[in-house]
Amino acid sequence: MTALELALPAAAAVWGATTGALLPRAAYRFSVPAGEDWRTTCPVGHPVQGWLGRTPCHTCATTAPPTHEPAAAPTDEPAPADEPAAADGVDAPQGPPAPDDESRTGGAGGNTKTATTHPPAPAPAPAPGPTPAPLALATALICATLALTTGTRPELAVWLLLTPVGVLLAVVDFRVQRLPDPLTLPFAATALALLGVAALLPEHAGDWLTSLYAALALGAAYFVLFLVNPGGMGFGDVKLALGVGAALGWYGWPTVLLGTFAGFLLGALYGGALVAVRRAGRKTAIAFGPFLIAGAFAGLLVGAYTA
Repeated sequence: MTALELALPAAAAVWGATTGALLPRAAYRFSVPAGEDWRTTCPVGHPVQGWLGRTPCHTCATTAPPTHEPAAAPTDEPAPADEPAAADGVDAPQGPPAPDDESRTGGAGGNTKTATTHPPAPAPAPAPGPTPAPLALATALICATLALTTGTRPELAVWLLLTPVGVLLAVVDFRVQRLPDPLTLPFAATALALLGVAALLPEHAGDWLTSLYAALALGAAYFVLFLVNPGGMGFGDVKLALGVGAALGWYGWPTVLLGTFAGFLLGALYGGALVAVRRAGRKTAIAFGPFLIAGAFAGLLVGAYTA
């Protein structure tokens, strides 16, 4: 292997880690149920602007949580003359009791002790979505593996550009079972456009027309599955299949079949595992997008290695 071929996986890993760390905010904003608008505020109501970056908004990231003063310890000094003392000799509270104070009546003389309880500090707001580290690690591993198998061929640039979007789609679908149109349709168009450019460069190992035909064929096949069983196959999967078919078709029809089969196999294994541990039933719907993308990744690895 040349020095360039040895440096490629490292450079690809750096690219994947950098782009993966920028995905959490987009994953948070896109992770809403079907029919709802994309999120524009963080969990505590601050506006969230932009699509790339860490999950918390700027205000949450830069504002320190409020501090709470500890309660003053009781003293044995007598109460001032102008303030009445409690009947049993215990100092009376110096102000009105808190709303959640508890009053206890004790003793035969009906004396009352007022115990002041301070409200607990508010719990921190929940983390709004995935953290950067897992997404950066996953994207880096995928990019490095693709670089190892693809080598210096021009289509590697296409795979590296598409990988962060594929990871983002998988995360959003896994969280809310939704594949956003602003991601799926541009994913397919971008894949075909970039592969068209790669086909003009020397040393490429694929065929652009096969990519186009595979995109149409896989999209049509998933559309039929959607019509037959709309409860088990979402229309977002149909749109995602266009881009997946374009990527797999670059290395030929055997790669298309392999990647498609791998996606269904992984989905079936995951669903079977959920049923086995009784976390889902046989008719429970699961997000298929992550397995569609994982199958495409497996197919690309084999196709690039054997090309």
